[in-house]
Amino acid sequence: MEGAIVKYRDHTVLHDLSLQIQQGELLTLLGPSGCGKTTLLNLIAGFVEANSGEIFIDQQKVTSLPPHKRQIGIVFQNYALFPHMDVERNIGYGLRMRGVPASEIAERVKAAMALVELDGLEHRRSRELSGGQQQRVALARALVIEPKVLLLDEPFSALDKNLRGAMQFEVREIQRKLGVTTIFVTHDQGEALSMSDRIAVISQGRICQVSTPNEIYRHPADRFVASFLGDVNILPAYFDGEDGANLRLRLGPHHITIHREHLVGDRHGGGRLDIYVRPEHVHLEPLNADSILTGTVVHHVFQGDHCDTYVNVDLSVSGSQRVMVRSPGLEVMARWPVGTVAALALAPHDMSVFPAAAA
Repeated sequence: MEGAIVKYRDHTVLHDLSLQIQQGELLTLLGPSGCGKTTLLNLIAGFVEANSGEIFIDQQKVTSLPPHKRQIGIVFQNYALFPHMDVERNIGYGLRMRGVPASEIAERVKAAMALVELDGLEHRRSRELSGGQQQRVALARALVIEPKVLLLDEPFSALDKNLRGAMQFEVREIQRKLGVTTIFVTHDQGEALSMSDRIAVISQGRICQVSTPNEIYRHPADRFVASFLGDVNILPAYFDGEDGANLRLRLGPHHITIHREHLVGDRHGGGRLDIYVRPEHVHLEPLNADSILTGTVVHHVFQGDHCDTYVNVDLSVSGSQRVMVRSPGLEVMARWPVGTVAALALAPHDMSVFPAAAA
């Protein structure tokens, strides 16, 4: 895709978007509601027309082709199954519309049903199926036409948590097995991190960053990506000099040194900066003379596989601030009960530093 612009009257929904998707990968479009990710998916599918720009699939320009000629399979958020058709006819619908012989349709539908584990449900109607089974039907219908590109529009949003996790795994396994190029839309950060080869983070119709889940999580390209993907603490700091590739920052009453590569965006300008650090990269430890930050434990939230601890930290000039610390297990609650004063250890290599946002 090159230079795609989509406008609805005077409102620009997609701003000059260019995106290249590698063959066989699963790319996730991640962003908040209204950011343009579904419009982008519909643009690729051919349901939305661009005001300008070009779309290519397998090096063939498809910008002016109608949806049924783009060799695309799509699974909609609500599955869009035909209620008057049974499972078998729902899955074979796209093949019938393409004029595939009946004997071949029967073979391909049978193979698709086996792939998504729907054997024995051929003659069930959609209203007789569970949510997970309906999703499998929709996936089989999209795959049976052997698409060059598979589009998934928030397909797990209607499922409960346990079933959603199971279906994420199953869809990813099927996608890898078939090697089909897949574009997946979600606003769920955990879903994006667990399923994707790469993630494109979108905000207000623009792509903020495209990279692997690990790279986006650990090295966000801007404030929006850092804040949107996972939990993060934002600590106010001040520039206090530099030495070659290192920057010295004042954080509360103490100083820390970071490598220049951790400063993202415009130059620091000699003033205020914001340190972004994930809660799992902050650790509680006993007070000592070298402690950079100290604070009082005010709350624990047990989350099953981890515990989130909230600490009120005195940053002197900046005042008091609450910091989240994420620890595995329950030990943190016994070792650092509410009311305990503790030190917070921060590793400079786990930080992203941005020039302070304008007031």
